[in-house]
Amino acid sequence: MQAQEVLRQLRLPEFDDVRQYMRALPTNALMGVGAFAAITTYWFATRPRALMPPCDLSLQSLELPGDERARGSTLVPENEYLTHYYDDARTMYEVFHRGMRVSNDGPCLGSRKPDQPYEWQSYSEVSKKAEGIGSAFIHKGHSATGDKYVGIFSQNRPEWSIAELACYTYSLVAVPLYDTLGKESIGYILQQATISTVICDVADKARLILEHGSTKGGTVKTVVLIEAFDDDLVKLGTESGIDIMSLKDFEDLGHANHQNPQPPKSEDLALICFTSGTTGNPKGAMLTHENVISNTAAFIKMTRATLKANHNEVLLSYLPLAHMFERVVEVHCTLSVNDVHVSYLPLAHMFERVVQSVVLIHGGRIGYFQGDIRLLMDDLKTLQPTVFPVVPRLLNRMFDKIFSQANTPMKRWLLDFAFRRKETELRNGVVRQDSFWDKLIFKKVQASLGGRVRMMITGAAPVSPVILTFLRAALGCQFYEGYGQTECTAGCTMSMPGDWSAGHVGPPLPCNIVKLVDVAEMNYLSANGEGEVCVKGPNVFKGYLKDPDKTAEALDQDGWLHTGDIGKWLPNGTLKIIDRKKHIFKLAQGEYIAPERIETVYIRSDPIAQIFVHGDSLQACLVGIVVPDPDYLPLWIKKNGIEGSYSELCSNKEVKSAILEDILRLGKEAGLKSFEQVRDITLYPEMFSVQNGLLTPTLKAKRAELRSYFKDQIDAMYANIKM
Repeated sequence: MQAQEVLRQLRLPEFDDVRQYMRALPTNALMGVGAFAAITTYWFATRPRALMPPCDLSLQSLELPGDERARGSTLVPENEYLTHYYDDARTMYEVFHRGMRVSNDGPCLGSRKPDQPYEWQSYSEVSKKAEGIGSAFIHKGHSATGDKYVGIFSQNRPEWSIAELACYTYSLVAVPLYDTLGKESIGYILQQATISTVICDVADKARLILEHGSTKGGTVKTVVLIEAFDDDLVKLGTESGIDIMSLKDFEDLGHANHQNPQPPKSEDLALICFTSGTTGNPKGAMLTHENVISNTAAFIKMTRATLKANHNEVLLSYLPLAHMFERVVEVHCTLSVNDVHVSYLPLAHMFERVVQSVVLIHGGRIGYFQGDIRLLMDDLKTLQPTVFPVVPRLLNRMFDKIFSQANTPMKRWLLDFAFRRKETELRNGVVRQDSFWDKLIFKKVQASLGGRVRMMITGAAPVSPVILTFLRAALGCQFYEGYGQTECTAGCTMSMPGDWSAGHVGPPLPCNIVKLVDVAEMNYLSANGEGEVCVKGPNVFKGYLKDPDKTAEALDQDGWLHTGDIGKWLPNGTLKIIDRKKHIFKLAQGEYIAPERIETVYIRSDPIAQIFVHGDSLQACLVGIVVPDPDYLPLWIKKNGIEGSYSELCSNKEVKSAILEDILRLGKEAGLKSFEQVRDITLYPEMFSVQNGLLTPTLKAKRAELRSYFKDQIDAMYANIKM
């Protein structure tokens, strides 16, 4: 009776009528109906499911009332900021303890030795070690109101995160150090932050600390080593007045002098992140717990898309297929205790720090690479991560490797065809790894990342739209692109779930608003939806440590962070980065470049009259356009036995090689780093001038025009370098 009632409500034929109808059909017709039913049912059950975005993708941000033309996220009420996501996780200390609770004290931090599986420490084990190390900090004289800065100078490893948690457990402040800062900068940071204790991973870094932390005005008193060290280091420390201890002994000291945790408040400082910059001393960005938590919460909010699951059910096996009905189920795609993050991007930078917070707040696991980037692929296969943050340089290598394996016209055609099919699904919001093309073409590249990656995010520098779109299709996972800087904790915009188009960095995060400010001298006007990107919200830093002048340059009186990047609003409310206010840019690996400083060095080369150094965030190296001195070049190159007219010399490969060798020598003598040296140059026989539009009336280089004018030569140089 219940079945009949259901059929009656659905206006379907009753059982007897259906039974009579089916019995009247010939056997071959019944077989055909059955086969059709099976195929159709399989298609309904296995058809791809689109992510339902958290907002209308044609309107991803809203212009706020007022005359500033600021835009905010559609995911929070107007003029409100998201400061936290979970009420019990408003500091980094609470983030960890929430993770311990929701994971039921599950595995937390993992590491491995060569050819070995990962070994895991539970949340409670990590917490106990952090209390031991933190108690030792307090025993050594650190306090939340006095000596609160602790240096961490190490590669990514569990001890890094444990030392950081130790700081948070007792309201201290972690100050990351990293190799690329340079020796002088590390010495400057030690004094600027008056650091008395430094956690180091290896003895070489400890020696560097001893060298720069014991000089006049040095504040370092204790260096703690994670790895083994010899008696010579202890002796050197004694001579410098610095105590050298192993991390185990330091932890034991803390357990013997245990202190009850002194958790921080959300407004307390959490980290001092020193940015390398391009000139002068590094700047220490002061970041609070609220800064990090608001950025973490915004990422969680943005990625809580839903999955439209189509469950098609046939009431009775012999009912006509036209009478199937659909039930829609929403499944949130957020992280959980089952997620695993691979940590290899530097923990000294905020991008990695925020990703780790997102994982820990949900009770997930963090597995660290072995410390050698060349072994990362082996780590991925062993760890099988589900969360994989990347930078453009790694994506470029992945892209090049995939296409290098398509080494015949047929393979290249098949790869392109498969990509087009999956790109079509991407446009419809479908992200999956179980299509025919995945199984035939892309399974190998997915397996190379462990086979379980379901969420990726790229940041630190822009990525080529072509590469991003291809890898989104090939890897078949949620793949976000974010934009930001240390001064806004990590990110201020990020692409939305369901919007898998490339060429933009998404709408503002729910934790901040964004406005574009006129840069009249570059003809970027906010009235046209263009200008310098400015950010305001709880993720914006509190200023630079002991540097009010630099703070005033970055933060205006109304609390807006001026990024120095030029952005453009797209019609759907997403942001596109189109230029840089100052002539400073990042290379693909994230290194800052000041081209004018490099040009000042290279122009000292005798045969050079003018030079333009070019690079951008999609490339890993620099190239240059050189105008040789028409009077001096023939004399200078004659010593190499080369003669000819000026135009002939400018097209001579030996002349180019000689000039390149000379400017690289000058660069090395001037202390330019390897990434600041050009990899290739093109000789151009015509001077840059006001008349040809390449110089301003004050004879300054018009860099945008130079980039455009020499586009073909620049593209050719980069193509030659890749070969």
